[in-house]
Amino acid sequence: MPVQADTYKLLKNGLWVEYASLAWMTIEGLISIYSGIMVSSLALLAFGGDSIVELLSSAAVVRHLRALTHSPGQDTHVDDSRTEWATTLLLFSLIPLISLGIVYSVVTGIEPEASTLGIGVAVGAVIIMPMLWYQKKRIGKICNCLPLEIDASESATCFLMSIALLAGLVVNYFLKLPWADYLVTVLILIFVIKEGVESYREVSAKHREIQADG
Repeated sequence: MPVQADTYKLLKNGLWVEYASLAWMTIEGLISIYSGIMVSSLALLAFGGDSIVELLSSAAVVRHLRALTHSPGQDTHVDDSRTEWATTLLLFSLIPLISLGIVYSVVTGIEPEASTLGIGVAVGAVIIMPMLWYQKKRIGKICNCLPLEIDASESATCFLMSIALLAGLVVNYFLKLPWADYLVTVLILIFVIKEGVESYREVSAKHREIQADG
């Protein structure tokens, strides 16, 4: 179907939001993983892993939006299914990674140290992620773009994770309580499972509806 002018403008805005998301996820992921390795923080590593998933998800949605907006006013067929399932499966890919990390850290008795760099990236995420989440969700709803809405859910998850991460890092920094890192990691895992299940339900419901209409 041809992309209407107003929808085209919104999708172009959504594309720029995704570009901003790509830039921030790259910074967030690299800093989180680096600082996590330096202080043996599983919470930072898990958060960095989520950032990488967000990065890959945003890249998939960018390809989708570019296909939708490359020729406004003309018939443009875009197969949503691959992008929708990709963004959903990326969420689920984190679950075994984080779970194995928790088991390994507990068994080996790793005690994470405090990280000022980690606190800095967590503060940045707390500020930036709500803006990305709101814009992705708003544009996705108006334009009926499910990949953008799913990516918005991942941004919302990242925001909640960043709050938990910041709290845990601050507690460990001031009170020297390494167990706070493990608690935050478990919370991050719960967030990932919750959003993965919700995304799966959304995608499955849409495809059942398409099959019923067909």
